[in-house]
Amino acid sequence: MRRPHRAWDPSQVASRPWTGAERRVVWRGFFGRLTIAVEPFIVGLFFAALPVALLLRKQEIALFVAPIFALAAIAFVAYSIALMVPCTHAILETFTPIYVVDGYIHYRRKHVPHDIAPEYSVAVLSPERQTLGEWPLREWPKSIGDRELWPVIVEFSPYGGIHKIDGRSTGVLPSEIAAFGIGIAAQDKQRRNSG
Repeated sequence: MRRPHRAWDPSQVASRPWTGAERRVVWRGFFGRLTIAVEPFIVGLFFAALPVALLLRKQEIALFVAPIFALAAIAFVAYSIALMVPCTHAILETFTPIYVVDGYIHYRRKHVPHDIAPEYSVAVLSPERQTLGEWPLREWPKSIGDRELWPVIVEFSPYGGIHKIDGRSTGVLPSEIAAFGIGIAAQDKQRRNSG
């Protein structure tokens, strides 16, 4: 979950449009998610049509099963919509700019008293050290040691996070994924193990 900071003026930050290759990766992810979301959507339509068919055939049981099938239909359709919301948002984000800042990356640790593991986040700071965006991390990056503040040139988008640090990809947006996103989990695991 990202934590956007809207206090800054985007017109005061350098930006660039998404490249065709970057958009293609997002579209492939979208279509991959769509192939998954189609199944629960069709099942939901089936559950919605079943009591209607029973009513048209004047089956007495239709009045008893209609509420059950209606709830199942709503659940399956809601699930398919929930699957599509993040990737649809990502597609819409490709029509906004990617910001390029000669500023800082700030890694943060927040020790939560009652939790076992601390919370980690990374923020993009302007040259004046104003927070432009902040995103949670699963773990502390081992490659940076204990240092928290780094002067860098960073490319980021508010929804997607940090795309590049000093010209090197962070893996938030891979350079290429297979059609329909097939095998993306294995690619992500291999990338994490090699980095």
